[in-house]
Amino acid sequence: MQKTIDLLRSRGELREIHDELDIYLEIPHIAYIEVKKEVSKALLFTNVVDKKNNKKFDEPVLMNLFGSFERTELLFGRDVEGIAQEIESLLHMKPPASIKDKFSMLGELFNLKNVFPKRLKGEGACQEVKFLGEDAKLSNLPILTTWEEDGGPFITMGQVYTQSLDGELVNLGLYRLQMYDDQHLGMHWQIHKDSSHFFDQYQREGKKMPVSIAIGGNPLYTWCATAPLPYGVNELLMYGLITKKSARIVKSLTTPLYIPEDVDYVIEGWVDPSEMKVEGPFGDHTGYYTLEEPYPVMKVSAITHKKRPVFLATVVGKPPLEDKFMGWATERIFLPLLKTTASDLIDYHMPENGVFHNLILGKMKPLYKGHAKQFMHAFWGTGQMSFVKHAIFVGEDAPRLSNYEPIVSHILNRYHFSRVLITEGITDALDHSSPEALIGGKFGLDCTGAPMIEAPEILNDDVLLEKLQNCDEDIRGVRQYMRRTRNPITVISVNKIKPIKEVFENIKGLRDNLRVIVFVDVDKNDLDNAYMLVWRVVNNIDAQRDFYLDGDMIAINGTNKNSIDGFEREWPGDVECTTRVLKDLNERGLINLEDRLFNKFKL
Repeated sequence: MQKTIDLLRSRGELREIHDELDIYLEIPHIAYIEVKKEVSKALLFTNVVDKKNNKKFDEPVLMNLFGSFERTELLFGRDVEGIAQEIESLLHMKPPASIKDKFSMLGELFNLKNVFPKRLKGEGACQEVKFLGEDAKLSNLPILTTWEEDGGPFITMGQVYTQSLDGELVNLGLYRLQMYDDQHLGMHWQIHKDSSHFFDQYQREGKKMPVSIAIGGNPLYTWCATAPLPYGVNELLMYGLITKKSARIVKSLTTPLYIPEDVDYVIEGWVDPSEMKVEGPFGDHTGYYTLEEPYPVMKVSAITHKKRPVFLATVVGKPPLEDKFMGWATERIFLPLLKTTASDLIDYHMPENGVFHNLILGKMKPLYKGHAKQFMHAFWGTGQMSFVKHAIFVGEDAPRLSNYEPIVSHILNRYHFSRVLITEGITDALDHSSPEALIGGKFGLDCTGAPMIEAPEILNDDVLLEKLQNCDEDIRGVRQYMRRTRNPITVISVNKIKPIKEVFENIKGLRDNLRVIVFVDVDKNDLDNAYMLVWRVVNNIDAQRDFYLDGDMIAINGTNKNSIDGFEREWPGDVECTTRVLKDLNERGLINLEDRLFNKFKL
């Protein structure tokens, strides 16, 4: 971490803040505003306090480490696309046909010797300062409370090391960790994650499960914890592949687990499989609060750290955030591995305001009728891709997937109801919109073919609004997008006092003027803010419930769901900054609360 800070400082990528700031809301709010700027910096908070408990911390807090494309590549130490090319060449390595090929292969294989972690004898720098048993107190760490409605302080950049019951398999994951008190942490192990699978093994045998949590060290350890590798594959292999150096690991003091010797903190402990505790709520990267649910609890047995540690944290909420850039690196690096499942895949892209699992765009080489729908099933059956709710595929003639205006035009010119696939599958534990937790609707759209239909008659927004309100008095506003395409998008805000399907039925008489209709609540939605409308709608819809097809028209119910919709689960609230905290930070000159930024990202 110290080397990283020096590197960032030398490149002008670091903003150091020496004002006294609280771990409760103040530090996270500054980081939340900073990462949304067009040009943002990593933040080093050097004067950190816990006002509630009248406590001052010696160590600084570092945030927004991966908060830009340039900074992410700087931390990787090499071109991210180059890593993907290296993985692709390894996947397609062929038997040597000549002496020259043999020597070339030997060179490539020799480079792989550093992929595997290297176990060291003795202790590491992360164990210079030790606290054992009752002396190991979580309150001695500057653990942040990000949002006012959070269930408590959460560790957000914890590298969680676990192993299978027989010790044969190890896992490194990134999970949020709620601090209940000085000696207990909530383990947010979602049911589909490797650590949860390991936990099931210990639970069946009635044995306590060892856990070691590292914070800091080389930034790539944290990124590796997010890597979507197959079950049982040690994520630290990615560190070796990227850096060409073995991760140097040492044994924890009170658990059998090994952690990198140069991390800043290690929190060790044991999970009793018979004990579960309510975890949350927590303002998560979906931009909504995830609800209270029971999760396993870790009892702390030791805390160790360097003599001069740095506490690494991140902030999550409405996009764009630091995970945008970490996710970009993952997207690029793992494209070759995804191609092994779908060989005719050319590229894929997950827009950050689609919150990753809510929306994916794919470019492919279609070889036969139904090929795109086959790809949809392949994606929904592949590792973490199985959480994707909405997948849109285009052909090789499509524009670059991240060039949004041209790619959206390309898609809308090819949309047709016959190219839609609606099915059901697993959903992420953070998804709140499906009628049932962990399972819900999937929407796929095949736009690999040629345009099929002509554009409707376009009215201006004022004329269209008058006609719509004559059909249904609950309609409050309208905004049309992509009007030059064959399937323009009409966003309609409503005061929802009846099912949206009834509103749709009432406006069908305007089918000559409507093609793709999106309904949103009149509250908290700006019809001119396309970025946040996409965020809201893909979060709020379940394909089996919220898509209505009628001939050339398709309507999408992007409203918040409640009893009017027959929705029985609790609907979470938006993640929003605390106004008084923003006002105070703005008056102190620590943030510049521009109206443009505030409105654009619905802070």
